[in-house]
Amino acid sequence: MNQGKYIFAQLTEFLPRRKFDRIVRKYNGNKYVRSFTCWNQMLCMVFGQLTARESMRDLMLSLEPHQPKYYHLGFGKTISRRNLGRANNNRNYKIFEEFAYTLIDQARKSCYKDDFEIKVEGNVYALDSTTVDLCLSVFWWAKFRKAKGGIKLHTLYDTKTSVPAFLYISEARLHDVKVLDIIEYETGSFYVMDKAYIDFERLYTINQEKAFFVTRAKNNMRFKRMYSSTADKDNGIKYDQIGKLTGVNSKRYYPDKIRRVKYFDRENDRTFIFLTNNMDLDATEVAALYKKRWEVELFFKWVKQHLKIKSFWGTSPNAVKVQIYCAIIAYCLVAICGNKLKSERKIYEILQILSISLLDKTSVKEILRDHNYKNDKEPIRKQLRIKGF
Repeated sequence: MNQGKYIFAQLTEFLPRRKFDRIVRKYNGNKYVRSFTCWNQMLCMVFGQLTARESMRDLMLSLEPHQPKYYHLGFGKTISRRNLGRANNNRNYKIFEEFAYTLIDQARKSCYKDDFEIKVEGNVYALDSTTVDLCLSVFWWAKFRKAKGGIKLHTLYDTKTSVPAFLYISEARLHDVKVLDIIEYETGSFYVMDKAYIDFERLYTINQEKAFFVTRAKNNMRFKRMYSSTADKDNGIKYDQIGKLTGVNSKRYYPDKIRRVKYFDRENDRTFIFLTNNMDLDATEVAALYKKRWEVELFFKWVKQHLKIKSFWGTSPNAVKVQIYCAIIAYCLVAICGNKLKSERKIYEILQILSISLLDKTSVKEILRDHNYKNDKEPIRKQLRIKGF
């Protein structure tokens, strides 16, 4: 019998415990706590995310037969629905938010790609949001429409590391463009977004910070061409122009030159008009950068399918935010684990393997090894022939 650690215990060794304890002391998270600490709470929530539990009752039912293992898994002496529910409602969600950003920073450093297909020096971020529908009669605080509740998850997705660099949870009624006021822009980095984020005063702020944006132009935008570059029509570039905005408000909010690129996508038979403040990139690279925006859409789809942020284990705003940030902690933990162990598997594959292996006693590196089953051959065995056949 393998006397090693459980796979879940091996995973949690990648979590910076000292930094977590420092954050807990900052917010007095363990004040008046006897046994079920913030660390135990966070590990329970991460375990529920990795095993795809549908509800808190489901989580408790799956853990109940394994009470002798609680200490070795890091859950503390006792766990109950009441303990976990009370902790999610009462303990400050900022503890888990701050720790999620700690892991995000660690994951981005460990998962950085040097072979990014577009040659740009800065980071490339895709900005978008997704709405999580909630039942208004249960989540009374999440007002969205007259008979519908919801929250909105705004994400700045780092396409070079496949890790979200910024997360903001808001009411579903908040307009996407207002998130541009919260983001801290990095000099030389690219921010790719759709036309919902067009606000020329805010885009000019990005330009003033010496960062770059790539977005789509609206149909009613008024633009005066000053000069054009040679269009590479073989690669779908219809025109590449530099000029100024001529709208009454737009030219006041964005007085500098701006670049407009018209691109025809042959694969989808669609035409796009892009706006950017970068004058040096090739026009085809501008189009390629905008295609990177699709990665944040895939991230939202992946998270909703494989992490539990659609069915919540608590009804208060604090409990909802705790669960979302614990989902991000689980995502970053899987990304860090795969990178540290030099696994060639995708995050989705690692999560699927871990979901049924967390209580095994084997090496986590061994179960994440990429095995090519196509090359397997049945062993040749010499079998005795039965007389008469």
